[in-house]
Amino acid sequence: MDIQILTVWIRSQYATLKAGRDAGQTSTELALIAGALLVGAGLLVVAIRGKLLEKIGIINGG
Repeated sequence: MDIQILTVWIRSQYATLKAGRDAGQTSTELALIAGALLVGAGLLVVAIRGKLLEKIGIINGG
């Protein structure tokens, strides 16, 4: 997973959530966008953890 792509996607979803709130979308629609944001954040955490473990392996000579 590419960290930059995930970051850009999360930023766009946040902008959508903010615009939707301002436009008066229903709470169900906002909840779906917020859920997608949470999934994206989880994927970002997994991607960062994978990169860190990869770097640690390189440092330790593995």
